[in-house]
Amino acid sequence: MPKMTVRKGDTVEVLAGKDKGARGEVIRALPSEGKVVVRDVAVVKKAVRPNPLRTEGGIVPQESPIDVSNVALVCPSCDKATRVGHATDESGKKVRVCKKCGAQF
Repeated sequence: MPKMTVRKGDTVEVLAGKDKGARGEVIRALPSEGKVVVRDVAVVKKAVRPNPLRTEGGIVPQESPIDVSNVALVCPSCDKATRVGHATDESGKKVRVCKKCGAQF
């Protein structure tokens, strides 16, 4: 599995699936599985039992992981879903670059 260009805290847009077109923040990245968990996207209902931490059981909504190939990173400067390139900045640090506007992030 190649390295993922999406990180925790990034804003992404869903490209495929039942939530196509939705935008949200990446809550968790799972690089070993090639998946990401996006806030308020791919919400499923899970039955939970009561335990000492949660006094009530019931059905709770929860985000499920979606494949990283089904999301595109949203550029903070041009506010469009874009592909990601890589470059080095002045200090020699590797940075991500927007393929549409060329902005670094």
